[in-house]
Amino acid sequence: MRYPATVVKMIEILRTNDPVLISFVESLLKEAKINHFVADSNMSILEGSLGILGRRIMVDGDREDEVRQLLIDAGIEQELRD
Repeated sequence: MRYPATVVKMIEILRTNDPVLISFVESLLKEAKINHFVADSNMSILEGSLGILGRRIMVDGDREDEVRQLLIDAGIEQELRD
């Protein structure tokens, strides 16, 4: 039996080279049970680990407002993408 695929629109909420910030945001999202993933985490292989390309944190588009408020409450609103 085949089940219909569920399509979830993911949006970029944050882009950074800072591994500490990425870890912090991931822990906030995990605690809030918000699905997310870090895109471009393997790009360091291509760029030679220079940290030029920022990693993107992607979240469920339906929960964008909740995520934005979570990051504002955590004091990192300056890192949010428009």
